[in-house]
Amino acid sequence: MKKKLQNSITNYTARSRPIGVGKRAYIKTFGCQMNEHDTEIIMGELSQIGYKFTGDPTEADLILFNTCAVRENPERKLFGQVGDLAALKARRPDLIIGICGCLVQQQTILERIIQRLPHVDLIFGTHNLHRLPYLLETVLETGRKVVEVWDEDQGIVEGMPVQRVDDLKAYVTVHYGCDKYCSFCIVPQTRGRQRSRRAGDILAEIEELGRQGYKEVMLLGQNVNAWGKDLDPPADFADLLWRINDVPGIERIRFTSPHPRDLTDRQIETLRDAPKVMEQLHLPLQAGSDAVLYRMNRRYTQADFLRLVEKVRSAIPDIVLTTDIIVGFPGETEADFQETLKVVEEVQFDSAFTFVYSPRPGTPAARSTEQVPEEEKRDRILRLIALQNEISRRKMEARVGRTEEVLVEGPSEKDPERLAGRSRGNHWVIFDGPRELRGEIVPVRITAAQTFNLFGELTSVPAPAAAGGRA
Repeated sequence: MKKKLQNSITNYTARSRPIGVGKRAYIKTFGCQMNEHDTEIIMGELSQIGYKFTGDPTEADLILFNTCAVRENPERKLFGQVGDLAALKARRPDLIIGICGCLVQQQTILERIIQRLPHVDLIFGTHNLHRLPYLLETVLETGRKVVEVWDEDQGIVEGMPVQRVDDLKAYVTVHYGCDKYCSFCIVPQTRGRQRSRRAGDILAEIEELGRQGYKEVMLLGQNVNAWGKDLDPPADFADLLWRINDVPGIERIRFTSPHPRDLTDRQIETLRDAPKVMEQLHLPLQAGSDAVLYRMNRRYTQADFLRLVEKVRSAIPDIVLTTDIIVGFPGETEADFQETLKVVEEVQFDSAFTFVYSPRPGTPAARSTEQVPEEEKRDRILRLIALQNEISRRKMEARVGRTEEVLVEGPSEKDPERLAGRSRGNHWVIFDGPRELRGEIVPVRITAAQTFNLFGELTSVPAPAAAGGRA
């Protein structure tokens, strides 16, 4: 459904009768943190109209799949899992099955969903999340399938209800969409061009989180450090970080994912100087070869990236640096892959999210005739993971003997007798202590390390206080 793009920013007005009273909903989320936060909004909307939530789809009156289009695997999972629900739908005709999110923004996939999954009752996209109550009511009243997927956004809707899954850490979206058009990425097609929220709206949301007792915010954006460039007048992401730094109650600020092209000197200085901004930076490399970076349309070279890393580490020597890397991009040769390994060796990332390239329909890279054979992709990803895991293990072991400030999140999942939480560098730290410390920031001396976890001992139990300074 084609909609005219508008630049207005509107308040949430979608309401519906309490059609969910006495009913339960099950939501399955695929993909990134942006999708996870969209699910929190969906839960908020459903709660307003009476729904409760269940972790068992067989108990649900509404089953909703929030989809991801970045890689192929979530697409396969979606068709498999929704296809398996046909028998349940046949036994329970009143069950409503819905699909939303990025996948349905792609016309070819939307057509496949409609064709191959006829038992799906509701389909909507990323641009009309706020219309869920109305769409659901239409399905219930008419008994007919409802498909509403807007091609373009009509403006940012503020004040949407959110039912957050965590009471200590909160996602806050600062902008939607992306203008970078990397050749492998479907985001500009599924989430549109960049649209930044106004600073006042972002701050109002975070101030309310501070009043509610939240300790940490994660700022989200497809290219988060480009926030404000599309506003009139343009605004600076570094200024936004400083304003959030002054919000009472909030003790930690993180953000993801920035683009190397938009990481400015002011942003680096803010990472260094703003006490509540954590000294952690996720800086996607994607590839180490200049030829591959050019084909990816990343608009930087290996040398540019290495200079940027040197600048960041000169300002913040103890920065925790993580990255994203794709292997097997169309046309990638073994020599290209060796350039990626070379950069990983030189930079010594603390950790990396590594991916085998999978073509996304509608992207320039998917049309390439130079697709890399699957066996070569698998071989390269295993070599890359082995190298990065060894680097990560050494980096973690180097932290033994240090004292880390840890935000206590609760009992460790694998060892419920112990506590666990995140350091300023976002490392997972496990230690002994009373459960009453949940939500506090405590000093923990690191005594042992694994590739992905740190272990330590509590050095003191401070009284609740405002965020501390740099370690």
